[in-house]
Amino acid sequence: MKRIFCLMILLLCATSVLLAQKKAEIEFKQTKYDFHEIAEENGDVSHVFTFINKGNAPLIITRASANCGCTKPEYPVKPVAPGKEGQIKVTYQPKGRPGSFSKNIYVYTNGEPERVVLLITGTVIPKP
Repeated sequence: MKRIFCLMILLLCATSVLLAQKKAEIEFKQTKYDFHEIAEENGDVSHVFTFINKGNAPLIITRASANCGCTKPEYPVKPVAPGKEGQIKVTYQPKGRPGSFSKNIYVYTNGEPERVVLLITGTVIPKP
């Protein structure tokens, strides 16, 4: 009986330690953006995705990449404190790419979730 009691106390302590661990948590206000129709002749277009660190530890964006060289994400290099917001600016280059597009941007963090997929879509109207 004494062993069972000691084992229960040990499990309770281990559980409380695990629950008390600090962890960053990223939450985006939106993960999709539609540019609708954009004119190729007007050049690059950008959209800013805003996120918040809902966790209790600093959030670090370790990298952000796109599935195409025509899409460039820019992300904060400094940690985002708990409760604070950050931004990822995504720029799409429509030159020479008439027609519809759908591009994924992969954001990797030290928090939960470890990877978030952002999506931009639209249609490029070619030069007359």
